[in-house]
Amino acid sequence: MTRHASVWFAGPDGPTYPALDTDLDVDVAVVGGGLVGLTTALLAQRAGLQTVVLEARRLASGSSGHTTAKVTTQHGLIYAELAKRHGWTAAGQYAAANSAGMELVTDLVERSGIDCQLTRAPSYAYTLDEARVGELEAEVAAATRVGLDATLADTAEHPFDVAAAVRFDDQLHFHPVRYLRAVAAAAVEAGAGIHESTRVTDVSEGRDHTVTVTTSSGVVRARHVVMATLLPLGMIGGYFARTRPQRSYGLAARLRGPAPTAMALSVDQPTRSTRPWLGPGPNGIVVVGNGHETGASEVDTEEQVRDLVEWTRKVFDVEDVEYTWSAQDFTTPDHIPYVGAAPGHHAVWVATGFGKWGLSNGSAAAMMLVDAMSGRSNPWAPAFDARRIGDVRGVVRTVTDNLHVGKEFVGGYLGTPESRTLDQVLPGTGGLIRVGGQAMGVYRDPAGNLHGVRPTCSHLGCRLHWNAAETSWDCNCHGSRFDPDGAVLTGPATSPLQPRDPEATVNAHRDEDAEGDDPETTDAEGRSSA
Repeated sequence: MTRHASVWFAGPDGPTYPALDTDLDVDVAVVGGGLVGLTTALLAQRAGLQTVVLEARRLASGSSGHTTAKVTTQHGLIYAELAKRHGWTAAGQYAAANSAGMELVTDLVERSGIDCQLTRAPSYAYTLDEARVGELEAEVAAATRVGLDATLADTAEHPFDVAAAVRFDDQLHFHPVRYLRAVAAAAVEAGAGIHESTRVTDVSEGRDHTVTVTTSSGVVRARHVVMATLLPLGMIGGYFARTRPQRSYGLAARLRGPAPTAMALSVDQPTRSTRPWLGPGPNGIVVVGNGHETGASEVDTEEQVRDLVEWTRKVFDVEDVEYTWSAQDFTTPDHIPYVGAAPGHHAVWVATGFGKWGLSNGSAAAMMLVDAMSGRSNPWAPAFDARRIGDVRGVVRTVTDNLHVGKEFVGGYLGTPESRTLDQVLPGTGGLIRVGGQAMGVYRDPAGNLHGVRPTCSHLGCRLHWNAAETSWDCNCHGSRFDPDGAVLTGPATSPLQPRDPEATVNAHRDEDAEGDDPETTDAEGRSSA
């Protein structure tokens, strides 16, 4: 039976860390307990900066625990594009940063003896379209020029023919949750503090550049704050308007024979990304794809999962699909993450917009941030400048995206509910319906209990869309996500949705109708006798 959960959380639970229960004064407060946050905490603590990590849920519970878990410098056909848009210097800085990110992961695993199934393997970016071979040839030339070992191949070491493929050797894949639990333990051993179940609700930088971090259970004052929350919370830096949220779907399957040992990524659409899953031995495979913007109203999220399963069964001899899940990340309009000081701030640092390549980029980001907080220069930082405006194409893309956001914002108040009645919301389903004369977000859980929310995002008021595959309310404007009761799953929102009681609303509306009836002109069933 397929479990809807990330394969990386299979097995025993990791150690827990207490919620914050007091005020603190530290050098560095890291908001977010994923790869960027935990790596930053470890490096900052080792650099002599007293550090604390504040995680709203459990460590690695966000995108870091739902990743494909490839640690690679091969990010599709990226280097030719970067050189064209930013020049060879920036393309080289991007390549060097991601190479260093890979080396950092390897170094931490080897130095700490982390058992995370770290494995070297070739990685392929392939096309099935003969007309695109020239693009792959250009990518090989660009990657080689910026110092990467890239070759053109006629195979992706998968059970289908390709028109061409770009091959990178000595890339990595690993078990991300095991890795991050070990990084957290190393950070604590070095003297850092970690607090789970501690949601940050506000970050404020004073005139003296001391930053006050307000949480659900205490206040932290820090010389530096690192926003390692996928997207900075609230309005910080305006990154909600400078990135776009993307979701993609994953599965882990057991094959009847050995799985390919190489990693592969299609550059055609829909994207298909594969890597070995070492859990069941040589027969395991992870497949990820079908990316789309978070909260896109025209996307059937359950169909995306079914389509990925069907493709996997068509291509491979599948014995069983054991896990399915989805993940979220943010893309920038110019294809380079934002890393550094947030605009308008001196002591608030950000790392966002990894474009689904957060393991190598995120590891490099941690190094850049710790260098900056320690007063050291970093050779890659100029390309990742968090305050940059971007090239002309990036600016045009940002304007276009925000015109779309404006439509979604209006839709937050004018969205059209479904025609279903409350009684027609079956167990395990949800959606936007009209209840008692008002639009309401409703979900009926498998036990038959109803959950209702005001279906507008608490960040900036955009309309929300029901994600059936993930049982969540998703915002297409800036990527915030909420559970059926309105609790925040993913920012930039920091506040829960307003709750609504569907049954109470129906009863109140029924009572109002009853009070308006004229008893002399209606029969016992409420029909007019006139």
